[in-house]
Amino acid sequence: MACTRRHRLGRGLVASAGGALLGLTSILRAAFAFGDDTALVLGPSGFPVPPTTYIDAADDLFLHLPASTVLPLTTPEGLYPVTGVNTLPFDSSVTQGEATLNNAISQQIAAGNHVEVFGYSQSSTIASLEMSQLHAAGVSPSDVSFVLVGDPNNPDGGLLERFAGLSIPSFGATFSGATPSDLYPTDIFTHEYDGFADFPRYPLDVVSDLNAVLGIAYEHATYLDPSQLSNVIDLGTYAETTYYLIPASGLPLLEPLQVLPVIGQPLYDLLEPDTAILVNLGYGSLTQGWDTQNPPDAPTPFGLFPTDINPSQLFTALVTGTQQGITDFVEALRSPSFGFDFSSLQPLLTAAYTFGLTPTLITNPLDPPSNLLDLINAISTFAHGDVPVTAANIVDALTGTVSTDIATGLPLADAALALATTLPQYDASLFVDELAAGNLLAAVGDPLAADVALGPFALGFGLLPLVEAGAIGISEFASLVP
Repeated sequence: MACTRRHRLGRGLVASAGGALLGLTSILRAAFAFGDDTALVLGPSGFPVPPTTYIDAADDLFLHLPASTVLPLTTPEGLYPVTGVNTLPFDSSVTQGEATLNNAISQQIAAGNHVEVFGYSQSSTIASLEMSQLHAAGVSPSDVSFVLVGDPNNPDGGLLERFAGLSIPSFGATFSGATPSDLYPTDIFTHEYDGFADFPRYPLDVVSDLNAVLGIAYEHATYLDPSQLSNVIDLGTYAETTYYLIPASGLPLLEPLQVLPVIGQPLYDLLEPDTAILVNLGYGSLTQGWDTQNPPDAPTPFGLFPTDINPSQLFTALVTGTQQGITDFVEALRSPSFGFDFSSLQPLLTAAYTFGLTPTLITNPLDPPSNLLDLINAISTFAHGDVPVTAANIVDALTGTVSTDIATGLPLADAALALATTLPQYDASLFVDELAAGNLLAAVGDPLAADVALGPFALGFGLLPLVEAGAIGISEFASLVP
C-alpha cells in the first residue's frame, strides 16, 4: 500500500506561513505509522556513498523513519574540478545520478512502498530533475515525496535558477532552472546566505556576492548540524511544496575574523551592522538575507537593482549601523579574548565529522595539534580519496603529488576558457534579448551583473584545486612521519 507523507510538521507549534519562527521540534516530523515507507538518502557533491554519520543525521533531523527503512543510494556526485581533477563534471554526474535514482524509486514502488527521497546539494538537483521524469511516467504523488536541503535549483535563490539556461562547457555544467513546486510533496530547506541555494538576486552588489561565496562553506555545508535548526522560518506551502528558511547566525564574510585573538571579535562587531545592510541589499532588503519580494515558489532570475529601497532609507540605515558598530566595538574591547576562538568554525568541524571526513568530532583544531592534521586530511580525502601512504610506497606518494600538482593547472585553463568565451557569449545573449524587449538599461546592465556574479565562481573553481593539492601533499607526506 502506498501512502503520502505530506508536510509532516506535526510536533510543536507550527505558526502561520510567511514569517513565524519554528523551534527544532517543530521541523521534526510527526511519528506517523507508515510501515511501508522507505527513504532513499543521497549524498552531496563529493560524497557518492553517504557515510553512516550522514545517514543518521539526515534521518534524525529530517526523515524520522526506522533505521532499517533508511537506505543509502550511491550516485556519482562529481563536480569537476571541486571534487577532484579526475572526477565527473556536473552534468554527467547528474545524468547518471538521475538514472540511478529513477531505478531505485521504481523498484520501491513496485514493492508497494512509499518512497521519500532525501537530497542535499547536487542530489537535490538530481531529485528536482527526477520529479519531471516521474510525472511524465505517470507516477502518483501519493507514491513519492522529497526532502531537499541546500537546493541549487531553489526557485528563488538557487544559483541554477538565478542564471537558468547558462551552460559552461569547460566545466561541464548547465544551469537547469527551478525545482518544480507542483508535482510531488516536497519540503525545501534553505540556509540564509547559502551561495548555492540562496544567491543574491542583485549580483551587482559585490559585498553580497562575496558573502554568498563564503556562505558555501559556512552555510551550505552545515544543514545536518542540529544547532543550525533552532529558528527555522516557515515561508509557506505553495502547491505541493513547503519552503523553510534557516536564518544565519552571522555573516560568512566576516566570520573568519572571529577566530583572531584580541581584535577579532571587536572588528566583527564594528563591521557587522553596516556589512549586513550591504549584504542584505543584494536580496532586495535592508534586514533579511533572502528575497521577500516574490513568493518562494516563483522562479526568480537575477536582476539589476532593488526597486523598493530608496537612497534615503539606505543612508539612514548605514548611519545607524555605523553608530551601532562603534558602540559594539568599544564594548567588545573591554573583554577581549586572548586566545584563538574557534567557536564560529564549530559548524564546519561538525560537518567534517558528519560527512565522515574526520574520525572524531573536533572542537579545537589546535588542541591537540593532531587535530589540524585531521582537518587537512579531511580536505585531502574529499579531493583525492583516502589512500594511506607508507614508507613502502613513498615513491608513489612523490609521483602522485607531482602529478596532482601538474593536473591542478587544467581547471585554471578551463576557468580561463569560461571567462574568455562562455561568459561573453552569455553576455551577448542577454544583451540581444533585453534589447529586443526594448529594455536598454537591462541590455547594458544584465551582462555586467552576470559577469560580477559568475566571474568569481569561475575563478574560484579554477583555483580551488590548488588548495586541495596542497592539502593532499601535506597529508601524504605527514603520513610518512613515524
